[in-house]
Amino acid sequence: MSTGCLRVLLEGPIGYVLLDNPARRNAISAEMWRAFPAVIEALNADSAVRCLVLRGAGEVAFAAGADISEFAENRSTEAGARAYEAAILAAHQAIEASPKPVIAQIQGFCIGGGLAIALSCDLRYCADDSQFAIPAARLGIGYGIQGHRRLVATVGQAKAREILFTARRYDAAGAQAMGLVHQVLPVAGLVAHVRALAHELAANAPLSQAASKAAINALTAGTQDFSEAETLVRRCAQSEDYREGRTAFMEKRRPQFHGR
Repeated sequence: MSTGCLRVLLEGPIGYVLLDNPARRNAISAEMWRAFPAVIEALNADSAVRCLVLRGAGEVAFAAGADISEFAENRSTEAGARAYEAAILAAHQAIEASPKPVIAQIQGFCIGGGLAIALSCDLRYCADDSQFAIPAARLGIGYGIQGHRRLVATVGQAKAREILFTARRYDAAGAQAMGLVHQVLPVAGLVAHVRALAHELAANAPLSQAASKAAINALTAGTQDFSEAETLVRRCAQSEDYREGRTAFMEKRRPQFHGR
């Protein structure tokens, strides 16, 4: 059985979430799926944390997928399969709904459920040794509706069809070409690049970022309910951060935002 876990490391305003199951190339166990909502909620509640970074432990994999060794147990009954899928859905929703920017720092294998986790993040940066695939068609698994939505929203329906129908593996350059990742970095430069970007995001106005994230999520979900985003936009206009931003602009200095 898998012994993987999620580990949280705090580095100033950055909260790192490590997928820690190196013996199985950071395959995501049922326990890890179930842990995501509480881990993300704790980081959401920490006002000192301004940006989240998801990464795999070690240098071999971001995550090689869901832990298939557990499927016989977790999906052996209809009730078990529903509970397992509900845990996966809750994990993705927790990442996607976090009001804070979430970056996927990808090195090595990013396959199946690992790629699904990366697609739930806002931004994706990978090392040039990374490999990507969704092998559902080779396993006889039906890929979830929300996973389809995130994939189509990221790469478009034409590329999504190719990725899913062929179950083909793509290298880092191919992933960037189709829009799966924002940028490919040399292995030696990935950590520093993501750290610098996370600090850049952490210096910006958190209320503005939360409003934009809610609006983008609503638009890509195809919903007509924009009430949450509209509420967050109005909150920005009434915030201390908005006054600080205007004052800093006039005084030609860097603003100091506090999320209120």
